[in-house]
Amino acid sequence: MSGSMTSAPEQASLRWLALLLAMASLAACGPAEVVVKGNFPAPLMQKIPITLGVWYDDAFAHHEFFEEAKTKTESDWLVRTGEAQVQMWDTLLDGMFTRVVHMSARPGPGQMNPTVDAVLIPQVEELQYAIPAQTSVKVYEIWMRYKLQLVTTGGNPIADWTMTAYGKTPTAFLQTDQEAVNLAAVMALRDAGANFATTFTKVPAVQAFLQRKLGTPGEAAP
Repeated sequence: MSGSMTSAPEQASLRWLALLLAMASLAACGPAEVVVKGNFPAPLMQKIPITLGVWYDDAFAHHEFFEEAKTKTESDWLVRTGEAQVQMWDTLLDGMFTRVVHMSARPGPGQMNPTVDAVLIPQVEELQYAIPAQTSVKVYEIWMRYKLQLVTTGGNPIADWTMTAYGKTPTAFLQTDQEAVNLAAVMALRDAGANFATTFTKVPAVQAFLQRKLGTPGEAAP
């Protein structure tokens, strides 16, 4: 018998070790994943005295973006923003309107939705992000463009406009790239909230709607 031969238990252990190494290798090849989490303060403003409905479609409520690595030394990125989007917009709208109601279905003819004055439908139309040129500098930038629709409960258009938001990691002194991406996304969402709060009543079609509904220009104090 040669001393280099292994017993059956040893062979099983080696096969198990090889399997674990293979699984670890596959896991290492997976994308860098970030589920965006953060705090979003409510706006400090005089509330607009209407009941606003809001509808988040599935693409918005589960929004994510995937970026494939351009070189072998980089990682793929999967960033999930849906949960944070809903959290930010819920907080924002509750602070802007006297009452906010979530629709049970997308506004349209024959839908059994609650009675509201109008329904807001936000959508992420485009998202871009920039990664640092040097991996040691963890400063990321995220830019988003929203498509915003204000409609009746029957789905008839009231106003339709776009809005942009921008976020940048405010410091390079973070532990991981994932933390830097998360913080950039949170900053972009906060910027979206601030932009919406300050520009909503300035959209001409929205102004006209509020004039008809309230008999005033509808300007809300910031």
